[in-house]
Amino acid sequence: MCAGQGNSPITLDTTNETLFAVLTAVNACGFDDGLSISDPVRLEIRAEVEKNLKSSDDAQATANAMCDFYQSTRGNGAAHDLSQYVSLALYLHGPPNFLPKVKEDEMPPDAGPIAGFGALLEKFYEKAGLHAIWERHKNNYAAVARRYHDPLAKMVFDTEIYLKLQSGGYLGRDFTVFLDFMGDPSQTNARNYGTDYDVVVFPAPDSAAGSPQGSLLKMNEIRHTFLHYLMDPLAEKHPIAIKRLEPLLQSVKRAPLEEGFRADISLLVTECLVRAIEIRTTGSKATAEAMRAQAVDDAVRQGYILTKYFYTALVAFEKDPAGIRSAYSDILDAVDVRKEEKEAAAVDFAKSASPELLQLSRLQDRQMLVNAEKRLAAGDTKGARELAQEAMDKKIGDQGRALFILAEVAVANKDMPTALDNFHKAIAEAKEPRVIAWSHVYLGRIMDLKDDRPAAVIEYQAALTAGGQLPEIKAAAERGLARAYEPPAAKPQ
Repeated sequence: MCAGQGNSPITLDTTNETLFAVLTAVNACGFDDGLSISDPVRLEIRAEVEKNLKSSDDAQATANAMCDFYQSTRGNGAAHDLSQYVSLALYLHGPPNFLPKVKEDEMPPDAGPIAGFGALLEKFYEKAGLHAIWERHKNNYAAVARRYHDPLAKMVFDTEIYLKLQSGGYLGRDFTVFLDFMGDPSQTNARNYGTDYDVVVFPAPDSAAGSPQGSLLKMNEIRHTFLHYLMDPLAEKHPIAIKRLEPLLQSVKRAPLEEGFRADISLLVTECLVRAIEIRTTGSKATAEAMRAQAVDDAVRQGYILTKYFYTALVAFEKDPAGIRSAYSDILDAVDVRKEEKEAAAVDFAKSASPELLQLSRLQDRQMLVNAEKRLAAGDTKGARELAQEAMDKKIGDQGRALFILAEVAVANKDMPTALDNFHKAIAEAKEPRVIAWSHVYLGRIMDLKDDRPAAVIEYQAALTAGGQLPEIKAAAERGLARAYEPPAAKPQ
């Protein structure tokens, strides 16, 4: 279903049964966030699933196995848990076979560690009768799509009019808004994977008290992602003009930005431009200029230092007949780097910045840690260390996994103090149970080599707690509990 007429770039999707199945499953496993503000349909579906599970011991056993996995992979709060399962759902086939669409190292970083959920979901989907429940609520999904159709079409029209963009010209890229009842309405998940831009929204009921319609529909969040969809390709087409601005990265070292914005000038420039457009187009013409000036100042103090420049440039752009595609290079070329550096040096940066809505996932970044592991397996400890350290420096991927690789490198180089330090850090940082559990196994072995058997036993038991459902970890930890670790004998020369 398209949001507008003709060549509208937005697809409105309420027919993704895989997303429904994944989110319904995590609801059955205890995901309750936002339940009190959710549409009644979410409660109805949860009740129907619960009824089906109670009617069969086999169904309940299947649910228990799946929920054990879910509980063991919970991370830094409910918002993180919801986000990673949304990422997984968008990269699974199904139903009835919920297999990954891509190789594990090509999945989003937060989805890779929970890819095993798909196999468990396959059994749960059948036993809980999810397909029949999905069919029963199709009319509810169709109704919520109708609520979004006109507001989305208006947002696209208004945005294209302001930027003076002709409809069309979106070949090779997809923008999809997914609607599903089974998440927390206070959360919106947006991500850019390659050429795909996806926004996942969990509709609140029409009657939500005290909330304006736009807030209920999360139109600001959808528009933010849509602006990235329009502006990101322009930055990619002007690499030389963007690179000229790279010295400005030094100016945001003190800013509370996410690491990507402090390391990649293209990301910083685009985010500043997007924020400037949002400020220029938010509210009516009667909106006080002082309020907009304050919004610009807030953005700059968070580290988006070019927001003020772009805001001023857009005032001139609005009076020019040229569209944004034609004007983009001139706007970039007019940036006075030294002037911007001087102004940034005088900024009193805020202590924190609002988190960026749009999650980015680039294939080459996702493969960095995979390549580090391959280097290590091939005996190239230097190459493995360099890749893992780069992932740490640029905050790419699971930092716990990078620390684990650095610890393994230290073990291979017989640097036990560094290995101990990095295994402990990996346990604190990792989101993946496999990494946490193996870190405990390694720590147990190091304790055994130091003849500290009581400490070793504690580590092996912790490994079972963290990842005992994984056969290879269970076997390694149980061997460690049965007898002290002895390193393999050196091969004769």
